[in-house]
Amino acid sequence: MRQLKPHLASTGNPDETEAAFYDALQNGDLEKLMGCWSDEDEIVCVHPGGARLVGPAAIRAAFDTMFANGTIRAKPLKVRKLQSLTASVHSVLEGIEVLTEEGLRQAYIVATNVYYLTAQGWRMVAHHASPGTLRELQEVSEAPVVLH
Repeated sequence: MRQLKPHLASTGNPDETEAAFYDALQNGDLEKLMGCWSDEDEIVCVHPGGARLVGPAAIRAAFDTMFANGTIRAKPLKVRKLQSLTASVHSVLEGIEVLTEEGLRQAYIVATNVYYLTAQGWRMVAHHASPGTLRELQEVSEAPVVLH
C-alpha cells in the first residue's frame, strides 16, 4: 500500500519542483522533500559515492538518515535544462556548505535531476550526484553555430 504524499505548494513546472527539493534539503524537511518525488517504484537516487537507491522507501530512508545529522546546505549554482512536454532533465552544479576542522568550506556536486509530468504535477524521478570541483564553475561548451 502506498503512502499518501503531501502535495507541493506549486506543481506548475519542473523549476518549481526543483526549488522545493533544494528548499527541503536546506530545511531538513523530509515530507516536503518526498513530496517532490514521484511515487513510482522505479525512481532512482544516487548520492556521491553511494549505492543506487531504487524506490520511494529506499530514498526516504537515505534522506532520513542524512537529516538525522543535520540539514543539507545545498543550492543550485548553475543549471542547464533540456525539456519536452512531459520530461525535463536538469544538469546542476550544486554548491554545498560543509563544516570541516578548518571551519565552513564550500564543496561542489554535479547532479542530474530528471522530472516527469505526472497526474500530480512535475515530480522528480531521478537524482544522480557526483563529486565536483571548482573546475565545474568554468563550463566547457561549444559556441552555437549561426548559419545565415
